Formats: sequence, structure tokens, C-alpha cells
Amino acid sequence: MSSITLKVNGVTDTLELDPTTPLLYVLSDDLGLRGPKFGCGLGECGACTVIINGEATRSCITPVSTVHGAEITTLEGIGTIEKPHPLQKAFIEEQASQCGFCVNAVIMTAKALLDKNPKASDQEIREAMSNVLCRCFTHVRMIRAVHRAREEMAG
Repeated sequence: MSSITLKVNGVTDTLELDPTTPLLYVLSDDLGLRGPKFGCGLGECGACTVIINGEATRSCITPVSTVHGAEITTLEGIGTIEKPHPLQKAFIEEQASQCGFCVNAVIMTAKALLDKNPKASDQEIREAMSNVLCRCFTHVRMIRAVHRAREEMAG
């Protein structure tokens, strides 16, 4: 066990953890966060995506020791029910999710992209989303929601 300090959604916690534990398990089991989900456990689907120091990252394959002191953001950290993030708001307005399996991945991947490139082209958005697996095929509505959020975020 090691003492590992994590800064998640602006809150700093120091936990005694096995350094090889996947970040996803620490977020869900130790910190009680439900945004990132277990999907494949191989970093393939994206259900576990979080943003670490500005990069969309698969938390199921990220050992917690590699993010000691890093800035970690989960879906819970980007907006609230009272004040949703533009991406969350756009997903609601476009009815862009169906089963919910990929919503965390799409929103967190889109947020990382738009934070770096607020004027991302349609092609750049599609490329960023190409590594997210979706079971219910609401791709058109999701892309529309990302476009809507891009416009709102750009002002």
C-alpha cells in the first residue's frame, strides 16, 4: 500500500492504495463517483473516460500511481443539475443518449477536445469520437449535441 494524493473535481484526497489499482476502481469504490463506468476493462470502449491534466484518459487501464497529484475531472465535476455544462445541456436538448453506456465517454472526450480547440471542425469532432463505442447508435444526435455545445462554449 502507498499513500497517494488525488485531486478529483477540485477536491484533494490522500488515500492508502495499492499503486497498481486502476484509477476507475478508486473513483468508484473509494470516492463514490458514478460518472466513469466499467465497460470493457481494456481501455477500448471509453465508458471509463476521465480528463487528466486536460487529456481524455481511460481510467480502467490507468494505474492510480501514475496520477498522483494530477488534476482529474469526472463527469460529476463539469456541471450540476442546477447549472449543467454546455455539453450536458446539449445532450439533454438533443435527446442524445439512449442506453447511457457511452454518454460519459462522449461528453468527457468532447469536453477535452473543445477545451483545447473551441472551434474544432466537424472532422476533428468525428475523429475524437471515433474511439468511443456506442451500443445504441445515437451518433447523429450525439454529434449534433457536441456541435450545439461547441457553439455555446465559443460564445
